[in-house]
Amino acid sequence: MPTTFASAQLALDLVGVFVFGLSGGLVAVKKRFDLFGVLVLACAAALGGGIMRDLLIGSVPPVGISDWRLLTAAALGGLVTFLFHPGVERVTRFVRVLDAAGLAAFAVSGSLKAITTAGVSPIASVLVGVITAIGGGIVRDLLAGQVPEVLRRELYALPAMLGAVIVVVAAQLGSLQDWVLWASAALVFAVRMVAVRLDLNAPTPLRSTPT
Repeated sequence: MPTTFASAQLALDLVGVFVFGLSGGLVAVKKRFDLFGVLVLACAAALGGGIMRDLLIGSVPPVGISDWRLLTAAALGGLVTFLFHPGVERVTRFVRVLDAAGLAAFAVSGSLKAITTAGVSPIASVLVGVITAIGGGIVRDLLAGQVPEVLRRELYALPAMLGAVIVVVAAQLGSLQDWVLWASAALVFAVRMVAVRLDLNAPTPLRSTPT
């Protein structure tokens, strides 16, 4: 990865890891998990998407299990939720804001790492960005025994895809800069929050009429 993007990559990863750690910890608290369970679910949500990303692009060992900064951010998110969950539960709407921030950060960081890795095509980079953004949430929900949020809530994967496409197109045009990365993340966040606010969903099958 070009040195010019290393700091942005780390910042985006840390933001995504911490806020998804909070969301994973909150789900665990609502499921009445113990401290160990809260930390496991927080780390699964925070690091799952990044681990999938690194495995897909051949970057091993994944930074999610080798970088102490990411591991610390994930555990801290779970610990904060465990210790202060009465307050966190009262601001569940704010946690959804954090979840949107994590989605945005991971969509951009995932596509950035993929497009700057030799041998990864633009299309694959977009898909890797989306998987990075939604992967941790899917692992979290499956471990918690519930249908993954990406399959049942307002527009979730589509905003992530939008951010990933912008990053990849900018890279292909030679226009990729730090401000493009942060602007893309802001756009993903904004689209996700509009979807939550207006309850916008992807099309669903029409209900069949009884015969």
